[in-house]
Amino acid sequence: MNLKDTTLYQFLIVFLALASIPALFGGVMEPDGALYASMSKNIILFQDWFNLYGRGADWLDKPHLTFWITATSFKVFGISAFAYKLPSFLFGLLGAWYLFKLAKDIYDEKTGLISAVIFLSALHIITSTFDVRAEIYITTFTLASIYHYHKAYQASFWHLIAGSFFAACAILIKGIFVLIPVFAGFIIYWLFTKQYKQLWQPKWWIAIVLIFVFITPELYALYTQFDLHPEKIVFERTGVSGLKFFFWDSQFGRFFNNGPIKGKGDISFFLHTTLWAFLPWSILFYTAVINLFKKKNRINLAPESIMIWASAAVTFLIFSLSKFQLPHYILIVFPQFSIITALYLRKLEGKSLKIFFNVQNVLAILVFALLSALSVVYGFDYPYLMIGMLLVVLAGSFLFFKGIKLETIMARSAFVSVGLMLFLFIFFYPAILKYQSGGIAGEWLKKNYPTAKPAVLNYIDAFSFDFYAPGEVKYLHNYEDLDKIKHEQNLVIYVPEVELKKLKSEYGAEVLKSFEYFHITKLTGKFLNAKTRAQVLEHFYLVKLH
Repeated sequence: MNLKDTTLYQFLIVFLALASIPALFGGVMEPDGALYASMSKNIILFQDWFNLYGRGADWLDKPHLTFWITATSFKVFGISAFAYKLPSFLFGLLGAWYLFKLAKDIYDEKTGLISAVIFLSALHIITSTFDVRAEIYITTFTLASIYHYHKAYQASFWHLIAGSFFAACAILIKGIFVLIPVFAGFIIYWLFTKQYKQLWQPKWWIAIVLIFVFITPELYALYTQFDLHPEKIVFERTGVSGLKFFFWDSQFGRFFNNGPIKGKGDISFFLHTTLWAFLPWSILFYTAVINLFKKKNRINLAPESIMIWASAAVTFLIFSLSKFQLPHYILIVFPQFSIITALYLRKLEGKSLKIFFNVQNVLAILVFALLSALSVVYGFDYPYLMIGMLLVVLAGSFLFFKGIKLETIMARSAFVSVGLMLFLFIFFYPAILKYQSGGIAGEWLKKNYPTAKPAVLNYIDAFSFDFYAPGEVKYLHNYEDLDKIKHEQNLVIYVPEVELKKLKSEYGAEVLKSFEYFHITKLTGKFLNAKTRAQVLEHFYLVKLH
């Protein structure tokens, strides 16, 4: 397939973007996606953009911007899964564009295009397109900030303003820790190149001031919801300061594991997480990192490369040392990983090129073989249609892209990701979402009892039901809460099976519909196997009281 390099990479970027579109029409997954969607829904229902409510109570964890973006989409397109996913999808593409711009500015256009292809085809970016992670927004905002600050470093005040705006947006998604991937690279670059005066340049201090100006809406929202109301019960206690949580507990509290939200850290966690999350590029990436330790491999690279490596390394180290770790955190440094991998790929020649040509081919065949096997074992309605689709994509990548060269490695690897997208978005996710009972129950209720007043009893994590059910969903934490509203007309309650006996005997509950449930973000072999699936399913019910 004789295409110019740039045309090929542009085609792959467009192909990957188009293959992502089916994700927009899938359901919203628990836990995080459905929780954020339901909270954004509450903004529209209550017409309150400054107070966040989740699980029927005041909510203090992540800042507001994720919910403001989603609620704006709901305002324009209506409350739906599509409206929830669209902004994340568009911001992901914007992130790829900023990655291209940054790599092009530091290196050249080809490196920028290769980096964008790697970024868009990485496994965890693909799954996050469907699952809608806040980290997609953070990744784009931090990357945009780095790009504009890099331009400001080259002397442009307007880029300084833009860089500060995007840095503030990243803070308004996650918190002040996101300034580490933004500024760490610059500071270490200036120190290594002995540009000490940059640390005292007035423009960088102006940038810090601008960041704090841009985050004032968040500070106002937190102050009015929590600091002005110390009587509110948050984290099972009163007197909680939203501002203190924002500046300390949500970030340093998690890192030192002494805040209200705790975790269990493992220093090797992100090493093995990257191995699967950055597929099909992870083996190349780890090899690229190892090669960076050899001085000869750093010769002729742009000095700003230090900025890319340092940003990734410092952020990765802090994540690894933290006691609170989740796989999607690593997305924030995927742009840097993509550039490091792209630079290494461009240097491949001779024996090394042939080795990775074979590695990527074997990886492609293994991925398609595993997906084909899963198509049969899971018990999909049309398994051989799925296998046929996978074979067409795999065969196409081998027929149209030939020869031991960089372009072939890039194209075949990107086709692996396209095949994976089609498998996940068209077949796999829709199939497993049938067992996310909250979403199915909410949709059923909206269709069959649109005037119902939905509630949840003794089950705090009914996020998808909260989003899909009509109107506001009330959370009943005990039977005393139920007794207060049990005489309301059109009351329909979503309950786990353990509550059913008491509701029938003491409240005369009528079961409207039963639903099968499995925690689909924690897949197991027994669930994936159609023959053993029934053994691990739980049941939830919609009931109406008489």
